[in-house]
Amino acid sequence: MIELGKTQELTVIKKADFGVYLAEEPGASEKVLLPKKQVPEGTGLGGRLKVFVYRDSQDRLISTTREPKLELGGLAVLKVVQAGKIGAFLDWGLEKDLLLPFRQQTRRVKEGEEVLTALYIDKSGRLCATMNVYEYLETRSPYRKDDRVRGTVYEISREFGAFVAVDNRYSGLIPRKDFHGGAQIGDVIEARVTAVHEDGKLDLSMREKAYLQLDQDAEAVMKVIDEFDGVLPFTDKASPEIIERELKLSKNAFKRAVGRLLKEGKIEITEKSIRRKS
Repeated sequence: MIELGKTQELTVIKKADFGVYLAEEPGASEKVLLPKKQVPEGTGLGGRLKVFVYRDSQDRLISTTREPKLELGGLAVLKVVQAGKIGAFLDWGLEKDLLLPFRQQTRRVKEGEEVLTALYIDKSGRLCATMNVYEYLETRSPYRKDDRVRGTVYEISREFGAFVAVDNRYSGLIPRKDFHGGAQIGDVIEARVTAVHEDGKLDLSMREKAYLQLDQDAEAVMKVIDEFDGVLPFTDKASPEIIERELKLSKNAFKRAVGRLLKEGKIEITEKSIRRKS
């Protein structure tokens, strides 16, 4: 069976002026055209060729000896060459650009940017790209707790947190309790592995361990105080939502940072505010 969206080795069963026809074996009824300009010199009947099978601009099954940047079951970062009325078109190394439909975009993409995508076959039997890559990620990574990793944020959920494709290959998540902004869909981030689940999926954090992160958090709090002209209009008793919105910190991290600044004599706390000491 000839497989759409995959590279495979097929047999030359017929020659024509415009190319050769390939099949799994001589006598097979299912065949696909390899255009003349793609046929290697010296190719004869019975010869075996490695080709990728896709559809041309008229949705006809066709093959190519070119190597695409993306195949079924894989992941790749592809460049957006055009944003059109039905979606975006991506450069995947073939003559016909790959469609990324609007409904398969986790955010609207723009011409010139690069996006992490997977390849799927739509209901009409056409190859399309999707940014919904969760089901295409592997769950058995080589990483362990406290390892440093790099990955692409591909989805952000208010309920679960930020989903990350580690190495653009493995399944990772920054849990909601640990994600306080600082990254958007498409961003490439560095993170620390905080847990490895039984199924192999990774929990991540963009923050260091608490004792290492404290200096950075204290500095961030002072910066925000200065942005409020030296008076932060709430204290560490504020709601977690306010703290996260203004400082991109959890309430616990904020309280630890305020405690550090208080101990160093850099701030004072009133009933309704935190003030920089002059």
